[in-house]
Amino acid sequence: MANGTLYLVPTPLDFGSAHTSSLAQSLPQSSIDTAAHLTHWICENAKSTRAFLKRVNEVTPLKQPIQEHVMIELPHQVHKKGDHKGEFNAKDLLQPLLEGHDMGLVSEAGMPAIADPGSSVVRAAHLMGLTVAPLVGPISLMLALASSGMNGQNFSFIGYLPQAQESKIERLKYLDQWIKKSGQTQIFIETPYRNESLVRSMLEILHPQTRLALACGLSGPQQWIQSHQIEKWKTFKTLPPLQEPCVFLLGA
Repeated sequence: MANGTLYLVPTPLDFGSAHTSSLAQSLPQSSIDTAAHLTHWICENAKSTRAFLKRVNEVTPLKQPIQEHVMIELPHQVHKKGDHKGEFNAKDLLQPLLEGHDMGLVSEAGMPAIADPGSSVVRAAHLMGLTVAPLVGPISLMLALASSGMNGQNFSFIGYLPQAQESKIERLKYLDQWIKKSGQTQIFIETPYRNESLVRSMLEILHPQTRLALACGLSGPQQWIQSHQIEKWKTFKTLPPLQEPCVFLLGA
């Protein structure tokens, strides 16, 4: 029996948003068709995966009813700490591949293993000599970078900034200096309810000529993207709406 293939299945970026659109606006038909064929999943959250499959079924009928799908959730500690350091062995999760079933790796929003858990699963598949196949779909970090007007040849994704205000200020000052020295674009994210506080901190701390881009609600009906130097941001009487998930970029 031939081994199955591990598909990296991107999902729409509107998870947790009140504004959703047709799946066909986020994913190409080929990715939707592949997802509809799969019946075995490794996921960040089974509930959101079932919701995703309901949307898939509206475009392409599922091979089997959702209740018959096998869903394996990644352990909670993987969500919190990330799994890119190799501390979690995901080989046992991939047993269905050895039994000939194709599997989908899926996160709550966007591409799994990029700013989301899943790298341990991909690493394990490679170690086992299994085929890994990424599908085409939205990746918020790349959409944000491409639309920022910043350096797309040299960039770094740094995840979340520290929550403690003193540590956050120290990190922002360091990033400001590093941008001037290296020209490297810095990309990070935040929990939506902290978005406004983070923006206000950046307006207070960063050099006037440092460029800040905000890319919020990407690929959804409420999408908006703005990229200005800090001195320009300070001239706005009010901030744009920041309730949607946002990607933040700093650059020269």
